[in-house]
Amino acid sequence: MRKCLLFILLTMMPWALTAENYPYRSDVLWVTVPNHADWLYQTGEKATVEVQFYKYGIPTDGVVEYEIANDMLAAHQSGKATLKNGRTTITVGTRKTPGFLDLRLKLKLNDTEYRHHVKVGFSVDNIKPYTQLPADFQSFWKKNLDEAKAFPLTYTKELAKEYCTDKIDCYLIRLQLNKKGQCIYGYLFYPKNAMQKKHPVVLCPPGAGVKTIKEPLRHRYYAENGMIRFEIEIHGLNPTLSDQQFKEISTALNTAPNSYMEMGIDNRDNYYMKRVYLACVRCIDLLTSLPEWDGKNVIVQGGSQGGALSIVTAGLDSRVTHCVANHPALSDMAGYAEKGRTGGWPHLNRSNGMLTPEKILTMAYYDVVNFARFVKAKSYLTWGYNDDTCPPTTSYAVWNTLTCEKEALITPINEHWTSDATEYGHMEWIKKNLSY
Repeated sequence: MRKCLLFILLTMMPWALTAENYPYRSDVLWVTVPNHADWLYQTGEKATVEVQFYKYGIPTDGVVEYEIANDMLAAHQSGKATLKNGRTTITVGTRKTPGFLDLRLKLKLNDTEYRHHVKVGFSVDNIKPYTQLPADFQSFWKKNLDEAKAFPLTYTKELAKEYCTDKIDCYLIRLQLNKKGQCIYGYLFYPKNAMQKKHPVVLCPPGAGVKTIKEPLRHRYYAENGMIRFEIEIHGLNPTLSDQQFKEISTALNTAPNSYMEMGIDNRDNYYMKRVYLACVRCIDLLTSLPEWDGKNVIVQGGSQGGALSIVTAGLDSRVTHCVANHPALSDMAGYAEKGRTGGWPHLNRSNGMLTPEKILTMAYYDVVNFARFVKAKSYLTWGYNDDTCPPTTSYAVWNTLTCEKEALITPINEHWTSDATEYGHMEWIKKNLSY
């Protein structure tokens, strides 16, 4: 495994602290330093974490209350530690099985409570998914893909002048999926004066939620670097709808117990995400039909739910040559069914009646780890350890399942975010690995 490890040891430089772990313009700063520089241990090894706390940049004393828990689960140990000159060391302990421990910290000063946490991993290369591969997984998806392809490629293309620049052109696409009239929308970005048979194509599925395509130009550098990029939504909603309309639709479609991630989960044929997965492959049909496609490079790239859909698309469609995903969601979703085990977003253990045998079987047909088994595309994954949305346990379950050529950028301090530099690095990795 080629692993590019980014480990951030923060010093007292408050101007650099713009991530959610260290909020911009915060009066306080937590610094947590595990006794292994990469935050990783073997099972049976004891982990300790030095905890530092600063207010206004000044070491601050107090009593830290802490809990220790398996990744995403209830605490199994608690205690208190006294800060002296703003520092203390807490013994986190070890695990007997591969996985992560989470040290959760709380400090109360002048009636204000400050929280932080840090996760450390044990024998992470041995983390395996709980989710099993159904015997008819491939035949199930082949049947559905064949049925989807029977509907002719049908879409409209309208110039979106508000997102055109001197370097790129943008079009609003409405892609129809079937005879029922179901569709998805997306913005298709071209390099200015794109040439036939010249440009790689990139599909970018969205993160979770029912929402517009926010800031469509935030990844303009793909088109500026010669790629055709298709940034999509998945619910059939025109991104030009108003924010108020999206809010109303989201309230109706994405509020428990009516979350779209739970709709139809009793039956693999009726699950909401089936249309979404098939739509992603249909997007590849569209991109590879463009006369400007170079005929070689087909890339999928996204984060969280978008990272999940990128891996799913790469697993379903052999035309995909490169897969870039950060902290993929929908990974080992049923893991919570085993006592003491962590599962992935959308954390269906939090909803009553979700971990039944019938629903677990449905999940297996839609779980990212099972699509990862069939990915042949060269892949690049990014994830952080402090993520409580798509936990590192499930990211490793995906990583350890992939058998394709792969690279990883691991950013231990990260919660559920990636920096602008990391996002730009995705594009740079793609450029470096293109086929010519």
